Amino acid sequence: MSEIEADILDARILVVDDQEANLRLLERLLGEAGYRNVRTCADPGAVCALHRANAYDLILLDLQMPGMDGFQVMEALKTNDADAWLPVIVLTAQPGHKLRALQAGAKDFISKPFDIVEAKTRIHHMLEVRLLYRRLADHARTLEQAVAERTAELRESEARFRSLTELASDWYWEQDADGNFTRVSGPVLEMLGLQVDAGAHAVGGDGGWDAAERAELQARILARRPFLDFNFSRVTPDGARQTFRVSGEPMFDHTCRFLGYRGIGIEMSAPH
Repeated sequence: MSEIEADILDARILVVDDQEANLRLLERLLGEAGYRNVRTCADPGAVCALHRANAYDLILLDLQMPGMDGFQVMEALKTNDADAWLPVIVLTAQPGHKLRALQAGAKDFISKPFDIVEAKTRIHHMLEVRLLYRRLADHARTLEQAVAERTAELRESEARFRSLTELASDWYWEQDADGNFTRVSGPVLEMLGLQVDAGAHAVGGDGGWDAAERAELQARILARRPFLDFNFSRVTPDGARQTFRVSGEPMFDHTCRFLGYRGIGIEMSAPH
């Protein structure tokens, strides 16, 4: 048995009819079909309260009942804000009532006297649609929650990064999603090998920067990985070692679309 089939047979079903014989007939029919969660009700005035309490996946509703007919029940069910999708199949012996019932919000109808095969088929199809509808709604809520959580994380990250920048930084850079630098201060271009000071260390034209550290920093940026207090160094032309501490993180908008990269750094040791 598939997962969706198991969910269909576990669906919460309410049968509403003022005739005891009809209630027993439908209850037996549903039981023989394998449905495990069926409740009956002979009082149409109690349907709304029962649905609010139990959130039925399907209501089989007789249209002709004393005191409160099926049309009035459907109107009352529409006040349930928790369920905008009315899960009702009407039961009727009047052909003229079918179109009116559909216009009133019913999703399908079963004619009286009952054709067993037709009744089982309509009920199964209705529940399949209903449960798929609920799964879609649950998925949408999950996505909405994930976006909200990600947005909160991004805002928190933004606040942390702003705090880091305000506390101390000797230089700052920003790149767009294509890796183009949009804002630069300090020696970041030299660090990444994109620009070498003409007066810097001439060996290999690398400005004296540590090649292994440069490769690791570039790899982290290309992988869109955040990093904190990454040590980066170079040897100046006079033989002194100059050390920097850098931090960076990828930037995303509220839809989690990558916007680029940004980073800050401070000089830990000045050249002699």
